Amino acid sequence: METTGSIVGFWLMNILYAALIVFVGRIAVKWLIKLSRKLMVRANLDPILINFLSVIANAVLMLFILIAALDQLGVDTTSMIAVLGAAGLAVGLALKDSLQNFAAGVMLIMFRPFKIGDFVEAGGTSGIIEHISIFNTIMKTGDNREVIVPNGQIYADTITNYSAKDTRRIDMVFGIGYGDDLLKAKQILTDIVTNHPKVLAEPEAVIRVSELADSSVNFDVRPWVNAGDYWPVRSELIEQVKLSFDENGVSIPFPQMDVHVNKLES
Repeated sequence: METTGSIVGFWLMNILYAALIVFVGRIAVKWLIKLSRKLMVRANLDPILINFLSVIANAVLMLFILIAALDQLGVDTTSMIAVLGAAGLAVGLALKDSLQNFAAGVMLIMFRPFKIGDFVEAGGTSGIIEHISIFNTIMKTGDNREVIVPNGQIYADTITNYSAKDTRRIDMVFGIGYGDDLLKAKQILTDIVTNHPKVLAEPEAVIRVSELADSSVNFDVRPWVNAGDYWPVRSELIEQVKLSFDENGVSIPFPQMDVHVNKLES
């Protein structure tokens, strides 16, 4: 009877200790997760990343607590850890692409090469960023299509953020004929650029001859505008240059072919 009572008492004590480990462990995990969330918020991490990391950390810590409780009950946890490790490796290999996208998503959220509302070229797609998640990024193209791009594809490619800077330079090339008045054409271009209300005075626009091409004398025209005005101003300037050149008799050369027909005497 004493032996049986000792065994029962031993198991009751082990069960009590295991329950205590789980109880205290849960309290400690909650405190640690709460503390880590505060630190991540202070570090200005994205809320999506904070929530995801908190869930992962909670699951991992609770797994360690469960293993500790089972060890207290006398369960051989060594084989269990080995099985879990093998299962984790198998899952990792099966979800290799998803894990790659996850890692890239974490990097994108942490380093923020772009934010929601930016117009970017990334992952082979150009568009406005609408949503950034752990595994993919949603972009809206200029013709209002929604494109979902895997984060791994974005992070592995060059990212061009057209909205990162407040101002942008418009690079245009205009050609005139060799028989046209070069100084007159340059003055027309200068007047059009400087008189446009949305062209910035600083930095100063560049207007200069850049090339003596095969059939034209080319001007580089490079005004600066606010980033949001880039496309409207570019279109307006091109239209005004064409109209002004026509009004002032300045030609814009275009490719043409001369065909000579030799009549053979019969």
